[in-house]
Amino acid sequence: MSEPKPVVESPPARHSENGSQSSEPSSDSLVPAVEKSENGGIAADGPRELKESECYDKLGYSWPRWKKWTYLMAVACVQVSMNFNTSVFPNAVIPLSEAFDISQQHARTGQMAYLVTYSIGCELWAPWSEEFGRWPILQLSMFLINIWQFPAAWAPNWGTIVVARALGGISTAGGSVTLGLIADIYEPDEQQFPLAFIVFSSCIGTSIGGVIGGPIERFLSWQWFFWIQLMFGAATQAIIFFMPESRSTILIDREAKRRRKTGEDPNVYGPNELKKPRISLKEAGKIWMRPFHMLLREPIVFCLSLLSGFSDALIFTFLESFTTVYEQGWGFGTLAVAWAIIPINLAYLLTYISYFPWFWRDNYIRKKHGSDSLVPERRLKWLLWLAPFEPIGLFGFAWTSFGKERNIPWIASMIFSTMVGIANYAIYLSSVDYMIAAYGVYSASACGGNAFARDLLAGISAMYATPMYSNIGDKWHVQYASTILGCLSCLVVAPIYVFYWYGPQIRDRSKFAKSLAADRQENGGRRVSKPSFEP
Repeated sequence: MSEPKPVVESPPARHSENGSQSSEPSSDSLVPAVEKSENGGIAADGPRELKESECYDKLGYSWPRWKKWTYLMAVACVQVSMNFNTSVFPNAVIPLSEAFDISQQHARTGQMAYLVTYSIGCELWAPWSEEFGRWPILQLSMFLINIWQFPAAWAPNWGTIVVARALGGISTAGGSVTLGLIADIYEPDEQQFPLAFIVFSSCIGTSIGGVIGGPIERFLSWQWFFWIQLMFGAATQAIIFFMPESRSTILIDREAKRRRKTGEDPNVYGPNELKKPRISLKEAGKIWMRPFHMLLREPIVFCLSLLSGFSDALIFTFLESFTTVYEQGWGFGTLAVAWAIIPINLAYLLTYISYFPWFWRDNYIRKKHGSDSLVPERRLKWLLWLAPFEPIGLFGFAWTSFGKERNIPWIASMIFSTMVGIANYAIYLSSVDYMIAAYGVYSASACGGNAFARDLLAGISAMYATPMYSNIGDKWHVQYASTILGCLSCLVVAPIYVFYWYGPQIRDRSKFAKSLAADRQENGGRRVSKPSFEP
């Protein structure tokens, strides 16, 4: 299977500030008016836009390895902190229901409120990080998340907690920004190792909450669920305060200002400096709608977001069942149920490492035969082998959860649970790897769709997971519930193979991705900070 060449019938015209298309910059977008030389270029005595090729050594792609990985470690802290806020809450359900005299199902609305608004927050924050930079967006997001922990911890009634959780969710930039910034410092051929690390940190965040939440539930009052979230968040915000900015357009602006200040090039301006106004009201609407447009109109984003979203909903439902399964099957207490989640974290680590040989092989092929020797669907190849672990793990988990009733050791159930974790990590990594390679510096908006689907469906699952494991069937509630999840996972896994084989056709219908591919070819295979066509 060979990769089809991107087809662009005519060079896409740039959009002016008023939404019309023009091949020339509008007169109000330059400061001052640009003069044209006889050969069609910009006159030497007029202002001109600094291009990436003129300052590539100042961009994130040229950072030394130590700086990149220090940056990634800070980003990993953001991922763990934000996802810990979602995964620790299930352990607070019983303490909160007792403290506010509400049912446990009622208490779960706090989890649903957070995840559903989190899904919207990912979409709303992502495009602004592409316009104003990653640093201010992540700082503002973390600041707001930390602020909303106070009313939750001091809540006099249940309604205050639900509102505080919802505000915390909508304030969360989440995986959309943190995944998107990989494209700021790595070219498509170099992104796989660092992206695998960031996805690993995200998955750890979604499961470590249960490990830590057990001791909190056992030994501390319910307020400590929110104080510990605040501690994590405050420490993370302090760490990322020292993060450098990585967005290319912001770095180009800074370099242009430096050159004017030193007199090196008094007529050079960054891409954002040449925009007057910086962002018009109409353009602000377009920016805010970009992630939703990409989710609905770009088949790559739509298909992979649904795939990842349904997989995430399955594992959230699966993890919510642990208390019921291990209490009924083996008589586990609060702490033992928390430790039962540790094998899931081990599964994430093993899967993370298992990708290394594939990455090494891909890098070898690219160096020997060039980047075009590998089709984009190659990024999904290892997933084809790991995805079946999800239904196998769920079916196995279902019929080993009889526990002491059938003399089945608890280790058998945990082995199958690790298989579910393996598949979940693989689906998440491979889907975002494909999207970030396709959408480059606009991949925050693309990954916003992925996060929207994952968190929305996971939020809904928070309400039906425990009732599902308690009410289905006349006798074997737990076994039937996990079996149903196994059947659903077969439906989730099947489209992976369809997408792999029909990837070229799906890419061809994704206009923005195709335009970005054409821009990269014209730019010598490097990502572009400003596309020639925007959705």
